[in-house]
Amino acid sequence: MNLEQFVTALNTWGASRTPFFFLTDFELNQPLAFRLDEVDPNVLQYSINGFSNSPILTRPSGSVDLQLFPISFQEYETRFKRVQHHLGYGDSFLLNLTVKTPVGLNCSLQEIFNRAQARYKCWYQNEFIVFSPETFVQIRGNKIYAYPMKGTIDASVPYATDQILNDPKEKAEHVTIVDLIRNDLSQVATAVEVTRFRYVEEIKTNRARLLQVSSEITGRLPDDFHCQLGTLLVKLLPAGSVSGAPKLKTCSVIRAAEGCDRGFYSGVLGYFDGINLDSGVMIRFIEHQDGRYYYRSGGGITTQSEAAKEYQELLDKIYVPVN
Repeated sequence: MNLEQFVTALNTWGASRTPFFFLTDFELNQPLAFRLDEVDPNVLQYSINGFSNSPILTRPSGSVDLQLFPISFQEYETRFKRVQHHLGYGDSFLLNLTVKTPVGLNCSLQEIFNRAQARYKCWYQNEFIVFSPETFVQIRGNKIYAYPMKGTIDASVPYATDQILNDPKEKAEHVTIVDLIRNDLSQVATAVEVTRFRYVEEIKTNRARLLQVSSEITGRLPDDFHCQLGTLLVKLLPAGSVSGAPKLKTCSVIRAAEGCDRGFYSGVLGYFDGINLDSGVMIRFIEHQDGRYYYRSGGGITTQSEAAKEYQELLDKIYVPVN
């Protein structure tokens, strides 16, 4: 399915109130969309805030062990410096730099899907799994809601909440993303406003507890938004929290610094039930390529960022959300 076909399908199904499920890759080269009654659980399984097509009725017990084989700090620092060069020239104000980390697993992607606890989960043809805590947009009635997530810290750090909320770099990064998402929503909605600013949530993982910082931004959609669902979603892509600002130039710097396409990592998944829409950003992502597993992770880089801290953050984000 190309992008034009994707947009047409979502607009058509939205107009007829036909429930559907969709996936978009970061580059928008291979978006996918299915009517809900077409989704084969042998090919694709999802769970979106408890709405699921998974045949597994109970969550299995057992540990999930990840063995990390990360790139060296020196290799990461080379990419980091390339990004900082562009930031220094004003090509970007904030850029989300991500890395593929080889990992060893003691179980299959299907088993991780069954065990992981997350708002947004997807298993696709044993090619990848995502277990994301981050909402992209939700549509309820004629209101649209966005919840950009930017800022992560180990919950065991002394005074972790105060640290993450009072860190000048983290606050500047979050403010930039909130401003970007406000501008994005203003392309499709009116009366856009920040209704909650920098609230903290805890995530339990197989390795540690993390605190993450989010905000809530809302707007009002036109009465005929159902007929424009595909058009609306594509205007908002890629997600600002996993790209940066300004988007167009930042995405070109991302391609140069990361050295490969992201594919479905940091794309968006979601479903429309005929009335409302719920979608998540595909972060916390493991993919299966050429017989190996890779975990994708990263973080936002600004002129105030320190390479060592950013390197540690991308390692901290390599986890599976199981108790």
